[in-house]
Amino acid sequence: MTAEIGQIVLSLALIAALYQGIFPFAGARAGDAALMRTGRTAAFAQLLLVAAAFAALTLAHALSDFSVRNVVENSHTAKPFIYKITGVWGNHEGSMLLWALILAAYGAAVAATASAGALTARVLGVQGLVAAAFLGFIIFTSNPFARVFPAPPDGQDLNPLLQDPGLIIHPPFLYLGYVGFSIAFAFAVAGLIEGRIDERWAREVRPWALAAWTFL
Repeated sequence: MTAEIGQIVLSLALIAALYQGIFPFAGARAGDAALMRTGRTAAFAQLLLVAAAFAALTLAHALSDFSVRNVVENSHTAKPFIYKITGVWGNHEGSMLLWALILAAYGAAVAATASAGALTARVLGVQGLVAAAFLGFIIFTSNPFARVFPAPPDGQDLNPLLQDPGLIIHPPFLYLGYVGFSIAFAFAVAGLIEGRIDERWAREVRPWALAAWTFL
């Protein structure tokens, strides 16, 4: 059941990301403040939906749901519980979902804190398109919710080299740094579209660049 829920909310997250990537641009071009504000709503919706998908995959690992291929290939009933949880991102599919979650969190943070206007709308639009690309890649080529039938009695275990305390903190902090620069990228593209890289632009982008460097 968790796999079905995860698949559904991940697909809805892709729709939210596409919405965020298209409508704020249209609003900024038309000077429509109401349409520009929809980017903020879509950013919050995207975060909630990706977080729900990530929670579903985490629950599948925690409960050793061996009907999910990702759990079969990266978990085992005898594995310590902490590595059942970190095993969520100890593989390609799960780590991509973690990447998408952090990307959505950064987008929602921009939506919650950035000043209103065309620049912010375009930033959220760029971030939405980047998120849509990653979510589409996950859904169509690296689905973490792929099923196995019949479900095996146990899993294949996580790579022993990854059963280390470093796996608990390294990928999340690394992604907080790397993914954080997607916001600097979004500001750069938005500034180029507006043809304005000025002091206000620098003030807006500086905290995000510093945050990403800090995590790295």
